[in-house]
Amino acid sequence: MKRGKGIDPDSVGWRKSSYSNNDGGDCVEVATPLPGAVPVRDSKQADNGPVLLFHPTSWTAFVEGIGRRIP
Repeated sequence: MKRGKGIDPDSVGWRKSSYSNNDGGDCVEVATPLPGAVPVRDSKQADNGPVLLFHPTSWTAFVEGIGRRIP
């Protein structure tokens, strides 16, 4: 895994699933994709937790795999 300079979490627009409840929930938040990266974070640690950056191709494969429920 590469370590880079990261991003400013306040500089991107975050969203979470409409299936998420508003109780502080067990969700991930996904930011508007950046050039070459899709930022993802834990909604419970949005203010001080890490932000993971996925390559767009990897993120697409992950989301499609979930949609097909591949183990």
